[in-house]
Amino acid sequence: MTAPGGPPSLVLSARCAPPCGAVAGPRPKGYCRPVTSAGAPGVGSDPASKAILTVPNALSVVRLCCIPVFVYLLFGAENRAGAAWLLAVLGMTDFVDGYIARRFDQVSELGKVLDPVADRLLLVVGVSSILVDGSAPLWFGLLVLAREALVAVAGILLAALGARRIDVTWWGKAGTFAMMFAFPLWLAGESTLSYAPFVDALAWVFALPGLVLSYVALALYVPLGLRALHEGRAQRAARAALTRTGSPSGRGLSQE
Repeated sequence: MTAPGGPPSLVLSARCAPPCGAVAGPRPKGYCRPVTSAGAPGVGSDPASKAILTVPNALSVVRLCCIPVFVYLLFGAENRAGAAWLLAVLGMTDFVDGYIARRFDQVSELGKVLDPVADRLLLVVGVSSILVDGSAPLWFGLLVLAREALVAVAGILLAALGARRIDVTWWGKAGTFAMMFAFPLWLAGESTLSYAPFVDALAWVFALPGLVLSYVALALYVPLGLRALHEGRAQRAARAALTRTGSPSGRGLSQE
């Protein structure tokens, strides 16, 4: 759901405690109701299945497998135009797999992990390679990579502290999508394509909004990451209390 007037934000990935009626007797200390923060439509708000062989997951695997191909085209074959086209197409598949997942009920727990991993690797490798090639502004690329590093470090720390997994926001998705057009355009601008002189300006049309969206998402991760940490600790406390009261293996708890 989206709170009236509120910005899109992360959606906690699972229930914090058993649904009403799942556990007999009084609710133990530490029980909390399922909490879902406001989220952008279609991002992180869909129920996830345990399916593995889905079209969105296959597209995520394709993105991962094509990363070495991109690097080869850029540095091995020295084909900037081919590398730019490949990177742009791979960026568009992120939108396609998200649409398919929601439209055809193929949202899966694996996909919620695999998709952002593929996005992050593709973006980091793509940006780093293009910076090494010298086709994009260094300062801009460093801002993008710094943001990705902050998100990665924060994610690792939250996981180590027991926070619940949180899904990607609409802001983050939109920012990544814009970047996956900006950097291929910069790369194409350094190629031998006939329209190369015109694409550099077009790259900025995607780059600046994409950078703003990415850092807005980073700001949203701070309070929602803290909330996810609280939820994770609350669930562990509830599970421990249920175990002490004799509930076998915490039956009724939502498992990831």
